Amino acid sequence: MAKIESFHRILETSKHIVALCGAGLSAESGVPTFRGEGGFWRTFQATELATPKAFKKNPSRVWEFYHYRRELVLTKKPNRAHKALVDFEKKVSSATPKTQTFTVITQNVDGLSSNIKNLIEMHGSLFRTRCTKCGDRGENRDSPIAPALKGTEDSQFDIDLPIEKLPSCSKCGGLLRPDVVWFGECLDNEILTKIEVELKRCDLLLVIGTSGLVYPAASYVSIVTSRGGKVAVFNIEKTYDADFEFIGPCGETLGNALMVNDSEDEDA
Repeated sequence: MAKIESFHRILETSKHIVALCGAGLSAESGVPTFRGEGGFWRTFQATELATPKAFKKNPSRVWEFYHYRRELVLTKKPNRAHKALVDFEKKVSSATPKTQTFTVITQNVDGLSSNIKNLIEMHGSLFRTRCTKCGDRGENRDSPIAPALKGTEDSQFDIDLPIEKLPSCSKCGGLLRPDVVWFGECLDNEILTKIEVELKRCDLLLVIGTSGLVYPAASYVSIVTSRGGKVAVFNIEKTYDADFEFIGPCGETLGNALMVNDSEDEDA
């Protein structure tokens, strides 16, 4: 009890709170991580497909993979942890006088945090596209994103669609790609600047559904702690000694820690 009361005191007195969210946040919604053992799609690992080289070599295969992921996520709903973050943001923004800020930085591309207003999607989104010809970006939640992809999510074999059947730009007709950060690509400079601004003023970092031990989370933790900020970790297992650790499913720990209603029955 002393731990949660101590955290609540820090939570109430912090001025700039940032949540860094990883795959564990969405795991309770049934979203696969495609990492580690069993992280295969057909016979491929995500690291083989989520690269510029793979897209250049076989855009049909890569789009089939992302179509599968889009269709899967469209069947999922935000869970109690997502809702807790939404409710906490509402609580902070409606407070009078306004004494706090709250920003969510997510490493996830599933769009399940889209109800957060002050959201930074550092790795992009499955539901945004970018034209490989003119660079136009846009949101797209069509199901399927291209008629020819319909049903390919159930196939165990490559369909090998021609480029003209793949998602195309409404402005120039060029081939679209998912607007996500692939392995080997750098994060968008504008996104990096936004993250840097938030971390440099952050006095309480909530690390949710990620270990906080690997890049970029580890560097973010260091930035906050070097300035005297506090770190609270919400994860399924113990990773390292943070100021506060809440071990267990995020849906069970986050709502109580943030002092918000975490009813299972309401949508985020």
